[in-house]
Amino acid sequence: MALQEFWFSPAALALLGLCVGSFLNVVAHRLPKVLEREWWLDVAEHQLGDAEAWQRVSGARGTPPPAFGQAAKAITEALAALPALSLSRPRSRCPHCGHVLRWHENLPLLGWLRLKGRCASCGAAISKRYPLVELATGVLFAACGWKFGAQPATLLWCAAVALMVAMALIDLDTTYLPDDLTLPLIGLGLFGAGMGWTGTSLEAAAWGALAGYGALWLLAFSYKKLRGVEGMGEGDFKLLAGLGALLGWQLLPSIVLLASAVGAVVGIGLIAFGGHKREVPIPFGPYLVGGGIAAMFFGQTLTRMWFPGA
Repeated sequence: MALQEFWFSPAALALLGLCVGSFLNVVAHRLPKVLEREWWLDVAEHQLGDAEAWQRVSGARGTPPPAFGQAAKAITEALAALPALSLSRPRSRCPHCGHVLRWHENLPLLGWLRLKGRCASCGAAISKRYPLVELATGVLFAACGWKFGAQPATLLWCAAVALMVAMALIDLDTTYLPDDLTLPLIGLGLFGAGMGWTGTSLEAAAWGALAGYGALWLLAFSYKKLRGVEGMGEGDFKLLAGLGALLGWQLLPSIVLLASAVGAVVGIGLIAFGGHKREVPIPFGPYLVGGGIAAMFFGQTLTRMWFPGA
């Protein structure tokens, strides 16, 4: 028991969080690129050469125009000429000079501090975002240990935090919320509820997933009908579905209200003082993630704040 208490203590989880945060930096940087390559390849290999799909789209018989085949060949050859890319390959390197990071330069937080935030080879500045993500993930993992106790089920909450941090970073950078991250969060919530690890019944988790997706879908559908433009992406629907599965439908109003309030304040500030153009979309995913993490730790307090009589 003493050994378990050590491995799942806030201090041990903080160290784990630092390491996971280092990996999340890689995920946020590379996963969108890996997915975009896959999307381009899928278009080249399947969509452009699909005679049946072309017939459905065009309403005419026959094969797609020859230009489609030429484009597919050009895309395939261009992608094949690119260096291999995955979450593990190639090794991390300086984007300015190509210097491959040595093991001690890649240590979470310590590596950045030891290098004083600069590349050991060319002296170019290394973004502060990397150590901040590592530190934030370490703090959140430690908070999970403090909140949920020294038990293996706490790792489920840490995994949920890792998924959410990765989603927030990617959405900020690209406005994408990949299925590779949103769907596992839904599955994690339902699995945790089924195992009795999250304190949420499986019924409440299932309704949370349905209500989370449906509420934002209805909001986006209504906005498009009224304004004629997309107001929210499907990734946001799936993210809120994952939060509903993890925390139950009861906390969805608190999550959405908090995310909307913070998002509105930040959005107005960016437009008024940051020169952000009104027509450029602002990702909503990071605010949903913030609301979800707040609900993880302060769910009942948030509910009482928004709904005093509840």
